[in-house]
Amino acid sequence: MRRIVLMALVMLGFLAANAQVPTPDQFLGYPLGTQFTPHYRVVDYFKQVAATAKNVKLEQYGATYEGRPLLMAIVGSPENMARIEEIRQHSLDMSNAKGGANGSQPVIVWLSYNVHGNEAVSTEAAMQALYELVNNGNAQTQQWLKNTVVIIDPCLNPDGRERYVNFYNNTRGVKPNVNRWSREHNEPWPGGRANHYYFDLNRDWAWQTQKESQQRVAKYNQWMPQLHVDFHEQEIEAPYYFAPAAEPFHDAITPWQRQLQVLIGRNNAKYFDQQGWLYFTKERFDLFYPSYGDTYPMYNGAIGMTYEQGGSGRAGVAVLKKDGDTLTLTDRIAHHFTTSMSTIEVASQQAEKIISEYTQYFEAAKKNPQGGYKSYVVKAGGNTEKLNSLAELLRKNNIAFGFGSNAASASGFNYFTGKTETFTIDKEDLVINAFQPHSNMLRVLFEPVSHLTDSVTYDITAWALPYAYGLTSFAVKAPLTPAADAPAVRNNTPLSAQKPYAYLAQWNSLRDVKFLSSLLQNDIKVRFTETPFSVGGKDFPAGTLIITRAGNTAKGDQFDRFITSQANQFKISLDAVASGFVDKGMDFGSDKIRFIKKPHVTLLGGRGISSLGMGEIWHFFEQQLDFPITVVDERNTDDIDWDQTDVLILPDGDYKMLADKAASDKLKEWVKNGGRLIALESAAAELAGGEWGIKLKKEEEDKEAKEKAVSTRPYEALKPYANRERESIKQFIPGAIYKVQLDTTHPLAFGYAGIYYTLKQDANLYEFMENGGWNVGVLKKDSYLSGFVGADTRQQLKDGLLFGVKEMGDGEIVILADNPLFRSFWENGKLLFSNAVFLVGQ
Repeated sequence: MRRIVLMALVMLGFLAANAQVPTPDQFLGYPLGTQFTPHYRVVDYFKQVAATAKNVKLEQYGATYEGRPLLMAIVGSPENMARIEEIRQHSLDMSNAKGGANGSQPVIVWLSYNVHGNEAVSTEAAMQALYELVNNGNAQTQQWLKNTVVIIDPCLNPDGRERYVNFYNNTRGVKPNVNRWSREHNEPWPGGRANHYYFDLNRDWAWQTQKESQQRVAKYNQWMPQLHVDFHEQEIEAPYYFAPAAEPFHDAITPWQRQLQVLIGRNNAKYFDQQGWLYFTKERFDLFYPSYGDTYPMYNGAIGMTYEQGGSGRAGVAVLKKDGDTLTLTDRIAHHFTTSMSTIEVASQQAEKIISEYTQYFEAAKKNPQGGYKSYVVKAGGNTEKLNSLAELLRKNNIAFGFGSNAASASGFNYFTGKTETFTIDKEDLVINAFQPHSNMLRVLFEPVSHLTDSVTYDITAWALPYAYGLTSFAVKAPLTPAADAPAVRNNTPLSAQKPYAYLAQWNSLRDVKFLSSLLQNDIKVRFTETPFSVGGKDFPAGTLIITRAGNTAKGDQFDRFITSQANQFKISLDAVASGFVDKGMDFGSDKIRFIKKPHVTLLGGRGISSLGMGEIWHFFEQQLDFPITVVDERNTDDIDWDQTDVLILPDGDYKMLADKAASDKLKEWVKNGGRLIALESAAAELAGGEWGIKLKKEEEDKEAKEKAVSTRPYEALKPYANRERESIKQFIPGAIYKVQLDTTHPLAFGYAGIYYTLKQDANLYEFMENGGWNVGVLKKDSYLSGFVGADTRQQLKDGLLFGVKEMGDGEIVILADNPLFRSFWENGKLLFSNAVFLVGQ
């Protein structure tokens, strides 16, 4: 089979001998497709090619969490490589509307392989692609390179890929077993798809929460390519997928971007037709959610595409398909290699048009931005820490902004009230003018409601940053010019002449949690107020952190310097008070001033538990809070020292321990003795299925209304088979935003102003708790804001509990029906989750 495929590629003109640069087969010592190549050997091959070929430059742009290198190979004609920095800079200038089309400017084609670790074939194909591009004996590729510069990233996710490759190479036999029930076709938890922290890197382009994404997108934005391909795999039985993509397309995508997808798709189809390879287009993989490897480039002026080969982690080196054919790794490499070359071919043929359209894209974005809103104002509202976090995200995405404005007031759509209102613009407020080159990405990230051309979509349908960050914002139809200067940042200085009685720190952002985490780990005793108070003419809300000198004498004379230095590190503004006697509210010795005991936190993982949900929590503690957490496989819960565990977190998942009466009773006893159990998403639903005092809200059926519907529409149940997908979306909620009413007197809601915006991905809602329960976050009628929700599900999502605390003995059960840490970009949920960990039950 391998020989036949390679002969076919030779007939296509893609392969030719080269005596100088080693082929992958020659370098590795085995034919591509006979086994999976470890990452270090892939790196070695790229280094060897770069050392041998004259028209390639290899660059390490970063490293993974586990220390593996992230590479990009830049390939061009000798003439283009001699001026490669000029080419890169001109591409960047075009994306900033600073330079028009240049007749000598080649198209930059960026090929990204293996973002999902166990979709491992594409890295193998990347080696073949690199070889053919540097092979002087291949007349076709050398001709294409006159009009293109090709960037190859052979593996976006080395940690995940190594997890998969190590598994497969350790479990396969001398000969591959094609039976998919064999061990080599069934990865253990968590699988190799995600990165070290189990994040899906293909959904992290815009948010850049992960180390790999941060380094890659920073480099991408230094080049701003005109064409980007993301190589994937899908289920074993699926034929190959390539562009054009499926609806819904976001309406920010231009006709030219659609047109070029079709041109490339037809070219791919030409080669697949010659070989009789099956493929499909225009289905399943849409262009809507902004943080994919195809949509992110699209919203940045490029042509972004996803290519999907059948196989993925279960395919191994060879696997038997249901039609009786055997799908081999060699086949899969050939398919990805063919579309790689075909895409470069079209880019070369259409180079002049691509560069022209790319230039016009950014010029139009700057002069005539799409959409009805021409400015956005994000109010600081006393939460400069959270505002600064949003500003950092905008910088990462090349979106220009300022603080304050030349206008004292404006009128605009209030995201939180849903009404057009007049508002003032303060100097601390973040102001974004849409008349800028990257206005399309700005619009996509900020528009209150995105227009869906098709409700059958592949991912979440709402993500507006004002809701994700929980910051009062306005979308304005008129342009506003922001001030050039950022507001001054207050720096805390230690007081030496008069020692303060205590330092006070606000509690309303993730940076405040990081500050608390650092203090607790340095053995600083910290308290928080359960009720508001006033002192020195200033009001302090519930949740305010209180760091008294009393109890922290171990720091001695360094106490003030240490507290202020820590605050400055996390950009926290402190207030120093001279007395524990307050003007209004409870004094610092009151029992309403609660001591924060440093919690010992345990997180469960393992088979049946969502690796993505567990990874979000793991990453949150280690990479964002720098706070210790113990990760335990659910199979080993009997080994937990419960006396040394204060908080147990159950991520989204299916738990055998909750179905086992003995294990469940033991867990209840731990809670009753003072433990705090935090259950998220389906874990909370499992608790509701047991005797935990929590119940899922069931939709009450109106029998009379149903009977009436049957009598008036007797053929209601007769639905066409062809419409089955449309019928199923009545219960569909891929990700929509709802407004949650909060009880801000409860510690779970401290730091919020009465409203929380949640990303809802299922229909789960809980009955209001009565005895011993606190309904902290609830949905009431008309709570829907944006995103697609099926008709049946939308009817269910009202008058119920989403976030609550059930008291059990001396302990608590915290119910989080929705995930407040979703993909780590839902910034406004991080404080809610932190409240559950650090404040509830103290």
